[in-house]
Amino acid sequence: MGVTLFLLFSICTNLSAQNTTVVDSSILDRLNALEQQVNYNKHGEDHVMVVGLATVGFASNKTTNNLNGVSTVTKTNSLGDADHYEFSPMFLWRHGKKILMEFEPSFSNNGLGVNWADISYFAAPNLIIRAGYLVLPFGSYSKRLAAGWINKLATDPMGIAHMTPTDYAIEVEGGLPVGNMKMNYDFALSNGNQLLPDGTLTSGNITDNNTNKTFTGRLGILPFSNSSLELGVSGMFGKVGDVGSAFNNAMGNMYAFDLNFVKKVNPILVNIKAQYNIADISKEGYVSPLDSTQTYTFNNHTTAGFAQCALRPVIGSNFLKSLELAGRYTSYNTPANSTMGSDQHSVSIGLNYWLSWRTVFKITYESVKGNSTASKLLNAYTGTTTSNTFYAQFSIQL
Repeated sequence: MGVTLFLLFSICTNLSAQNTTVVDSSILDRLNALEQQVNYNKHGEDHVMVVGLATVGFASNKTTNNLNGVSTVTKTNSLGDADHYEFSPMFLWRHGKKILMEFEPSFSNNGLGVNWADISYFAAPNLIIRAGYLVLPFGSYSKRLAAGWINKLATDPMGIAHMTPTDYAIEVEGGLPVGNMKMNYDFALSNGNQLLPDGTLTSGNITDNNTNKTFTGRLGILPFSNSSLELGVSGMFGKVGDVGSAFNNAMGNMYAFDLNFVKKVNPILVNIKAQYNIADISKEGYVSPLDSTQTYTFNNHTTAGFAQCALRPVIGSNFLKSLELAGRYTSYNTPANSTMGSDQHSVSIGLNYWLSWRTVFKITYESVKGNSTASKLLNAYTGTTTSNTFYAQFSIQL
């Protein structure tokens, strides 16, 4: 408005100096157009939105460990559910119709971190180009299903999320029709995982630990025209060793297979999810925790998988249609004869009450049985463990 008044003052002053008493209508038209441009923000050009999610609850646990004939029982309970409490506001800034910036900080387990921070460019209807700190497209669980208000149970399936890194990367994704079927693709190039001295992996380093980049990709196919079924296959390949270290040539090869089936079969809605991960690290020599002058080796092979089914009525009273029964089986195996080897299996059952499509209260009971396969020679064997936990949890998308 100030610009408009200044121009109007200047023009009027100029006309007055020329003893002209009539203002040209074209000048008024230009002034009117300028005022509209200055004061009117076109819809869709810039838009800021704050959304997010929150999960809070209660957990009561009993764990029994048997080692060398000695049984130890530990009981705990926690308000806030320290393992799964999360408050994550998400900031979205759309610049024009083609650029979107996302930033999601997260407060969980007494710490403040960042889930992701990236910029997306919508290049075409079937092509998005993204760069920044993002969840890599490995499997479907971590990128699509891990949020508390989406997950049907109060816990994550063991090992699945742990094997899906968040990293600094460049990503392209989209979807294409294939006759009556559909397919989607998601490929990323990232700094990659880092192999630690004990044989485990870490990720998310802004400086690459070597001169190679890691490729991660997922292909999904929806074979039915109603899109009720999706089958996905993923791979992650790259060097994981620090340049110039004893792990200089260490390679990591990971694979994932996932399934998503959602269909109404009167009188219920059937929702089935499954994923199976495989991780192989090349054979390396690791420094012994008992003697730093000695090395040991093991087959660095890890698997993790889960199958989950949820059933929800689609007829009856509103109360009945708000209920959902869920169950899940999970298997997680880490490398035997290492310092962290274990063979774990869990069964989880839950009853959910949906207050709205994005607000849910969950009751979950989970039983985990684990057998240590860690090396006894390295004093890492921990016996067998049984853990039973009751969860009451509230989750909402904001």
